[in-house]
Amino acid sequence: MINEEVNNALKVLKQGGLILYPTDTVWGIGCDATNPEAVKKVYALKQRIDSKALICLVADDRMLKKYIKQIPEAARNIVEVTDKPTTIIYDDAQNLAQNLIADDGTIAIRIPDDEFCYWLSRKFNGAIVSTSANISGQPTPKSYKEIVPEVLKGVDYIVNLHHEKICSKPSSIIKLSNNGIVKVIRA
Repeated sequence: MINEEVNNALKVLKQGGLILYPTDTVWGIGCDATNPEAVKKVYALKQRIDSKALICLVADDRMLKKYIKQIPEAARNIVEVTDKPTTIIYDDAQNLAQNLIADDGTIAIRIPDDEFCYWLSRKFNGAIVSTSANISGQPTPKSYKEIVPEVLKGVDYIVNLHHEKICSKPSSIIKLSNNGIVKVIRA
């Protein structure tokens, strides 16, 4: 079942489309993180200004190195000691859609602890946008049933897994600057 859903979602991602998918935290709207037109569709669907950055998911450290010029040592330590999903904002993003990278050159990336997300990113061989499945300013849905019709109709494919899953909350977000400064954005 997972393999079939991964393959279906892959087709859409490769064509520049949007997917709605379960992550290790909440249901997410996703697209190819290197495709500026696809990223633009995500901002339009969420009715969100593009100066507000989005999160990306990658399968592992090896893939992370494609998108970050320098991975701070603290990143490995944080990922090893945390017991909840943690997104890290890194300096000096590269090889991503320009409209995905924040004005200060940073990008938020998480390595999810989720089988579907792992295999999707691994087979896609790249970063995938992951932003909560809601219209900007509205509450983050805790389950598939809470996703509003505009979002359901606005994506090209809905992954048929974990529709019953209840999500507790979004990931923690930590900003790790290359100069050693660590800042908790969302606990």
